[in-house]
Amino acid sequence: MSRSPSFSVKPELTIKPDLASLSRWVHSFCIMRFDLEQGQILEESYPPNRLSQEEEIEVSFNSFPDSVSQKQHNRSSIHDCIFFFRFRRPNGDNNNRYLYGYVFNRQRHDERLKRGGEQKSVVILSHAPYSSVFRPLLQIIGPLYFDVGNKAIEHVAGFVSLWPPPVPGMLMELPIGNATLRVNLPPPHSLPLENNGVLYEESASSMAPLLPTNQSVPQGLFHDADLFGVYRGLLLQLWTLWELLLIGEPILIIAPTPPQCSEAVACLVSLVAPLFCSVDFRPYFTIHDPGFARLNSLREGDAFPPMVLGVTNLFFLKALRNMPHVVSVGTPSLNSNRVPFSSRSSAGRLPGGKSSEGLGVQQLSLRRFSPTNLLNAVKLRRDGPLCLMTEHKEAVWTSYAAITKPDTSVLNRLVDAGMSPRVEESMSVVNNEILRRHFLELTTNFLAPFGPYFQVNAPSDGSSPYVTPPPLPSFSADEFLSNLSARGVGKFLSKRMKSNWPDLYRRFLQGPNFVPWFQRRRAVAEQEQRRLWKVARMRTDMRLITSQMNELEAVDSFDAIEKYINEEVKLRESGGGSADSEASFEKLKKDLQAVFSVLPRDMQELLLSNPQRASLLQDPSELQ
Repeated sequence: MSRSPSFSVKPELTIKPDLASLSRWVHSFCIMRFDLEQGQILEESYPPNRLSQEEEIEVSFNSFPDSVSQKQHNRSSIHDCIFFFRFRRPNGDNNNRYLYGYVFNRQRHDERLKRGGEQKSVVILSHAPYSSVFRPLLQIIGPLYFDVGNKAIEHVAGFVSLWPPPVPGMLMELPIGNATLRVNLPPPHSLPLENNGVLYEESASSMAPLLPTNQSVPQGLFHDADLFGVYRGLLLQLWTLWELLLIGEPILIIAPTPPQCSEAVACLVSLVAPLFCSVDFRPYFTIHDPGFARLNSLREGDAFPPMVLGVTNLFFLKALRNMPHVVSVGTPSLNSNRVPFSSRSSAGRLPGGKSSEGLGVQQLSLRRFSPTNLLNAVKLRRDGPLCLMTEHKEAVWTSYAAITKPDTSVLNRLVDAGMSPRVEESMSVVNNEILRRHFLELTTNFLAPFGPYFQVNAPSDGSSPYVTPPPLPSFSADEFLSNLSARGVGKFLSKRMKSNWPDLYRRFLQGPNFVPWFQRRRAVAEQEQRRLWKVARMRTDMRLITSQMNELEAVDSFDAIEKYINEEVKLRESGGGSADSEASFEKLKKDLQAVFSVLPRDMQELLLSNPQRASLLQDPSELQ
């Protein structure tokens, strides 16, 4: 990985970073060094003092591979890699519960250095899972740091602080030196809520479970992850993995290197878009994480919490041997050419009912009953995931019986690039689009039956926009399942799922993803309904409606308008008013006066006895 040749540190162009603006994107930049005698050391942090001692330790252990790469045998060689991790902050609130660390790691082997080499990592910490931003940024700042040292950090931070605020779901152009990063940010509905409420940018368009018209716009997290490249040896298992993440089952993903395991976790999370993923996922998890002690203390029979753990240390196979679902991906040597996915497979069944399958696309019928596959199945049945201790192979071990059938029409559209790395890279882009489109369609159709519970209502023509809006339809899980079972799941899913598909909905309703997603969609729907009724209030001529009101309706409307006026006043006083607040306030005053004009004289006099109300009504005699 190399930076752009045109990017360099020019003292006359150095920008002093604005820390408040920088924090919109980056929590801090860290330089970590691995010392063979002292262990992981934080050499530099910018801005300083942003991390607690516990967070420093967490970042330190997550910023290095579990072991030094064994690929280099030259007398002097350099190995760079990029990966990312996620950890829970000890004292983080709901909005900043996790930090994401994006790592550029360099291992330099040189016999002239003490102990034969050195290892350092440049880390970008952020509250946001903006992998599409920070991966290319690492490709600039990583090599630049090793060229010019610490001044590269402040130099890049200066450019980042000039970036506009992030706008989720939008294509953004972010200048960095002479280059410009053109990146798509993940949509608002895939990100944690801000300020304990609905994201301002989150609209009803993300509420309804409908397929997007613009396929270039990301619909979930990690839309840039190489789904085909990572899981090409386990393509038939993608539908099983989709179900496991959908219902929130604990999954252990093991790979030879941090880049491979973090990419595998990112791909898995991206499979359930546009569903908001509430499962705790750790792209790169080590034995030093505080959460490992809790997991290691679970007794046999205890349930693992909903999580996806990406690991490289084989010790996890023994320590977490009761993990119900284990996925092995990747190849031990990043330099080795890919094996064509038609031949990368393994299959078997484990004691206790766990099975392992990893069939490719081509020649399925020929290879399924081949002697080689039969022997592999016997070996995997005998050894289980512990067979990875002696030889790495791609496989899935699980006792879960998937309900969704692999879509062979999708698999048959995938293109095998053979052994050519250049062609393979371009074909991966095509294959990723095919797979991502399918699983987006699959998840969207799965969520479609919940659509009626997010149905909003706008005032009908000629009716008062000041009556209480009807509530959204109430939800009962038992009633939902009963109605859905009677009605059917729809043509798209019925062709792709077994007859026991209601079980998948039942497990989804009981899992960790449903309630946060459903409550958020309801909040968006309620926000949209309030917006529609506010628009109706701005457009309705109350003078036409008041002429048809009886006295009771007029009194109720007066009280409702006055309530909206008080809410608008409080909003303006708190500084939370929008650009149209003044126009809305004036329209409410006119509507209040219109309703006031049709009230009986004695009631008018009673209302005017309140000075604050009288000021809103001005001179009512002019309205007679």
